[in-house]
Amino acid sequence: MKKEKEDRPYFDENKNYLDDDPKPLFDRQKVIEEKVVIKRIRKEFLSYKEAEIVYSLQHKKLLEMADDCGALFRDGNVVRINRNIFDNYLENFHVPAGQYKTGGRYEKKALQERQE
Repeated sequence: MKKEKEDRPYFDENKNYLDDDPKPLFDRQKVIEEKVVIKRIRKEFLSYKEAEIVYSLQHKKLLEMADDCGALFRDGNVVRINRNIFDNYLENFHVPAGQYKTGGRYEKKALQERQE
C-alpha cells in the first residue's frame, strides 16, 4: 500500500504567528545563578595539559610562571597548578587601557617595579 500525502499545510493558516508574545530566549537571573555555581565548582587544581589549554601558554612558559608565583603542587609524580594563585599572579601583568602605545615607557617602568 502506498501512503498518500496529506493535503494539510505545514503551519496553521488561521493562526497569526506574528502577534504571539514570544518567550525570552533565556532568563537573565538563571544565567547569573549558573555563573555563580560554575565559579564554585570549577577545578582548583589543573594539570599541565589543562593549564596549557585554559591559559593558552606553552609548556615551558607555563612552568616558569607557575614556579615564579608558587602555584606548583607536587605529589610524587603528579604536578598540579593552583588556579587561584596563578590567576592572581596573572593579574600583575594587566595593562590598563591606553597604556600599550606609549613607546615602551610604561612597559619598562612595570618591569622595574616587578623586579624590585
